[in-house]
Amino acid sequence: MRHGELDEAFELGRTCALAAECRRDLGRCAQMYQGLFPEAAFDGDFYHSLTLATAFSAPWATADRLKVLNRTALWVLAVDRLVDHTATTREQVSRLTRECLSVAAGAVPRSAVTRFLADLRDELATTRAFDGLQGLWRDQLARTLAGMARAWVWRDTNAVPTLARYLDNADCRGSCFVDVSHWIYTADDWSRTHLEDLRVVSRQVQRYLHLLGDVASYRKDLSWGDLNVLALGVTRAEVTEAMAELAREAAALIETVREPSPRTAVYLRRQIGFNAGFNGISAHNPSP
Repeated sequence: MRHGELDEAFELGRTCALAAECRRDLGRCAQMYQGLFPEAAFDGDFYHSLTLATAFSAPWATADRLKVLNRTALWVLAVDRLVDHTATTREQVSRLTRECLSVAAGAVPRSAVTRFLADLRDELATTRAFDGLQGLWRDQLARTLAGMARAWVWRDTNAVPTLARYLDNADCRGSCFVDVSHWIYTADDWSRTHLEDLRVVSRQVQRYLHLLGDVASYRKDLSWGDLNVLALGVTRAEVTEAMAELAREAAALIETVREPSPRTAVYLRRQIGFNAGFNGISAHNPSP
């Protein structure tokens, strides 16, 4: 084996080991919140794919440094399940939103999902930067919850949003909230002081991931009755074109981050690349 190939194999092996360590942490984490993670929805493959995505996005990190990233992503997916598959009325969705925002502001949690959020809030509060960034963190949380609620209403009323409006609601995916939480916890000084600017970049990546996720889960979404861009009268060609344009726009924004914070730029680029590769979809040719 050539020296370069050996180095590459070493890095791949190390990253997979990192993902496995993170997966064990998420397994322990899920056990702490009784009933929030039923095995039917959160099986071993789920945890495996989640931690592979985060490990390959930041392979230089340790499992401890990825703790908030992984746990916030897990929390977002738990809330998404509660909204999409548990809530049966608009008031239930609104109540969940109110409770989460109240706990994010410091209230005492009264359910498994809000207890998990409170634990994330308290872990972020161990960093000195959180005092000055908590407002931005809560704002992005509010955007995420509002996006999920809006998607619930669209599904409940059989609304057919345009592609542009659907993309405007990409905060429902929650990846920007995950990024913001991760950067508050681990980012360099430049990133923390420019977090509002980074949020703009992250939200552009999120739009791409929103369509990518829909293309990858098209059949499952149809069977569950979930919203999916390909079931809204949008053609595959339009989705392909939109994804390509979103990827180009995201790349241009990420390039502005490369010099002041190289690892943040790499992290964002790897989110696009890993998720596209993992789902077997290129930026220019998505297909289920």
